[in-house]
Amino acid sequence: MAFVSGNFNVVHPGHLRLLKFAAEAGEFLVVGVNPDSTPGVAVPLALRLEGIQSLGIVDYAFALREPPECFIAELKPDIVVKGREHAERHNPELAAVEAYGGRLLFSSGEVRFASLDLLQREYTSGPFWTLIKPKDFPRRHGFTIEGLKAVLPHMRGIRVLVVGDLIVDTYIDCDALGMSQEDPTIVVTPIDHKTFVGGAAIVAAHARGLGAEVRYITVAGRDDQAGFARSALARHGVATEFLVDETRPTTHKQRYRAAGKTLLRVNHLRQHAIDADIRSQVLDRIEQALPHTDLLLFSDFNYGCLPQPLVDAVVELASERGIMMAADSQASSQLSDISRFRGMTLITPTEREARLALRDFESGLTVLANRLRAACGARNVVVTLGADGMLVHAPNGSDGALMDDRLPAFNTAPKDPAGAGDSLFTATALALAAGADIWRASYIGALAAACQVGRVGNLPVTAADIEAEIDADTA
Repeated sequence: MAFVSGNFNVVHPGHLRLLKFAAEAGEFLVVGVNPDSTPGVAVPLALRLEGIQSLGIVDYAFALREPPECFIAELKPDIVVKGREHAERHNPELAAVEAYGGRLLFSSGEVRFASLDLLQREYTSGPFWTLIKPKDFPRRHGFTIEGLKAVLPHMRGIRVLVVGDLIVDTYIDCDALGMSQEDPTIVVTPIDHKTFVGGAAIVAAHARGLGAEVRYITVAGRDDQAGFARSALARHGVATEFLVDETRPTTHKQRYRAAGKTLLRVNHLRQHAIDADIRSQVLDRIEQALPHTDLLLFSDFNYGCLPQPLVDAVVELASERGIMMAADSQASSQLSDISRFRGMTLITPTEREARLALRDFESGLTVLANRLRAACGARNVVVTLGADGMLVHAPNGSDGALMDDRLPAFNTAPKDPAGAGDSLFTATALALAAGADIWRASYIGALAAACQVGRVGNLPVTAADIEAEIDADTA
């Protein structure tokens, strides 16, 4: 165990180097943050402690209420680390460490050129000054951007059931050291990491952030990633039911990033379908939840959690109860078929996913959306187009005549596009369940996606995020 203490008014790269050295010197890093009465403190304790607790390399951080040497005598860490500038000074910690046979080390760590402050800001939201919200789309469909605020309160309390693949995402921030001299390989060193829930789990967290009451049913491994996901979803306020599949690990995706760009993704997963016994257990849990469900969201990443017999059985049960359903079936490094989800109120495929479902790689977008709608009996089809926004294909007005309209991407400088589809799908479906038409719902979905891609990593979009963006437009 290693111990470090300090004021930590602003966590700068020097602190990061020191803490990284301490973390590598011991198996468990404990950090004590000095009280506000300590000379040199300029920032309130709560803020300083929060800054240290947010670091992935710190295992435990706390408010230090006594002199460091007194705490060291009680904790007896193997190693106490101080900055190199203290090496020639009097150190009260030395006597305490020597009394039980520990070591006092002085180091400022290796020089790094990444600013932790900049890294931390990547993971936070806005202000989204890069968002451009089109005014012509609302005019064509008879609403105002400000008027969308009236939809948000109706999302609160909607009972949502999310079913689909659990993913845990880890973002590993690195310093790029250069090119290897032995072979043409980029060399990096990790300096920090952050872990988030992903897949259907972030869909559940988005729904909860937007005010819904959310239950999430999934299949997971018996591992640390599943434990992390349970804890994270509990913090987000999502009720979870994890059925353990001993034949697979919880899907874990690692993204190695440097200078704001993803260099490499490593996926730890199995893609085989769940067996009949687990499928029966999942169906039983879903059947028990349906009487308390207003909106059912299928979030399919095609890793085996939603085999076709399970999907068909759930759709039949939900249809009998008149429950609104929406589906998203993703194909990034894997194949998907959104058309296997029949009778949905909403589907939100990418253009590639729509073409894969129909085996159609030539038709224009309007023809493609119309064919897909007919193939799976969906009421509303939103084809997402990445940086080019989306195409909305849906009935318009009381006569039910089909209409197409385009929305551009609102965020002109996205930091991380990975979570755009999940946030758009969740917000659009929830707005439909709240009584909005598809045009208002898709605009709210576009706002949610723009907020989501304005930060790095999967954090739930909230109703407050969307309301703040609407207010910024009308201020």
